[in-house]
Amino acid sequence: MRTVDIIKKKRDGKQLTREEIYFFVNGYTRGEIPDYQASALLMAIYFQGMSPDETAALTDAMMRSGEVLDLSDIAGPKVDKHSTGGVGDKISLPLAPIVASLGVIVPMISGRALGHTGGTLDKLESIKGFKTTVPLDKFRRQLLEIGVVMAGQTENLCPADRKMYALRDVTATVESIPLISASIMSKKLAEDIDGLVLDVKTGNGAFMSSYEDAKKLAHTMVEIGKGLGKKVKALITSMDQPLGYKVGNALEVEETIEILKGGGPDDVRQLTYRLAAEMLIIAAKTHTLEEAYELIEGVVRSGKALEKWHQLVQYQEGQIEHMYSEEFTKTKFTYSLKAEREGFLKSFKTYDIGVAVSVLGAGRSTKEDTIDPKVGLVLYKKIGNRVNKGDTIMEIRYNDEEKFEKALKILKKSYELDSVPPNEIPLILEAVE
Repeated sequence: MRTVDIIKKKRDGKQLTREEIYFFVNGYTRGEIPDYQASALLMAIYFQGMSPDETAALTDAMMRSGEVLDLSDIAGPKVDKHSTGGVGDKISLPLAPIVASLGVIVPMISGRALGHTGGTLDKLESIKGFKTTVPLDKFRRQLLEIGVVMAGQTENLCPADRKMYALRDVTATVESIPLISASIMSKKLAEDIDGLVLDVKTGNGAFMSSYEDAKKLAHTMVEIGKGLGKKVKALITSMDQPLGYKVGNALEVEETIEILKGGGPDDVRQLTYRLAAEMLIIAAKTHTLEEAYELIEGVVRSGKALEKWHQLVQYQEGQIEHMYSEEFTKTKFTYSLKAEREGFLKSFKTYDIGVAVSVLGAGRSTKEDTIDPKVGLVLYKKIGNRVNKGDTIMEIRYNDEEKFEKALKILKKSYELDSVPPNEIPLILEAVE
């Protein structure tokens, strides 16, 4: 079997066999297939797609490319959550400690910045000392002791996904339903979870800008989970504007703390609570959304959710005091982008905002790029808000003048004003189960 023949077969729109998919995944994981051939096959998949059988085989091959966790000896329901990625999407950070503080085991394997979106691991690593590489023995021990881990793939857990994830980011092959589905589901199913809640984004800041594509992705992942005996539910949610007011790694941790203290932006709180509620229902901690919301509000109000967050940070060697220090989000420079006329904020080009924040240094253009954890932006207006001439639309936080100039050109064109207020955009559009 030759890799070039597999590439050619998929390039021509033919269906790959289970054996061919396993040959590719195992060969690439072991380093026997070079990046340039893997890139070619990813691009062929991007254009030609994959059948349900191919997608299931790819997911299974990626899941079995390394060690599959066995958490059967850890008492309690094990449920995770995953988002397809968006701008300002820090939901995993407050959600995991909230759910864990209610007795659900949350073994969360997360990723890094991908394309125009931020990465959970990069946000966590903005906290001084925080370790996102957690050996499997420590991973298990931490779940036993505090019920939650937020970490990246280890060398042994889904190594195929770890390699392909980084390659997709720099080869413009992110927006592919089979590749997204296999990436998410392989690492989630390798966690030995009982259930999974998915946040599938749609809109101009999502990988799936088309509602129909988002719905197809949601159904694909739910079916993969169902086929493997897992309880899976997906919410299709809007990404037509950034979530919350803060975009950037440390800035989003700062907003996470606001949520865990009972404050923070309405949209972040609404989505965090709804996804947490769905996790509690899957875990059989409650049976209705109303009961779940009462439980969630209780642990936030009592401080237990914030305490669980502090435990998580401490267990993974992060410095709690650093999160509350002035230096945590302080950059060398700030710039206020002001409105040149009055009106109502009609829309954001959310994808462009994500690109601009990445250009500032919060994301990567190549696998080797390093993240600047402090840069980003703070929104002062959201869609529907009244804007007067001279009002600040957003404040840009940056450390590099050259990167700032590039980002500013994008951000100046990233919003639109109108003389009349726009229709309200629902945040949660549909549930798929």
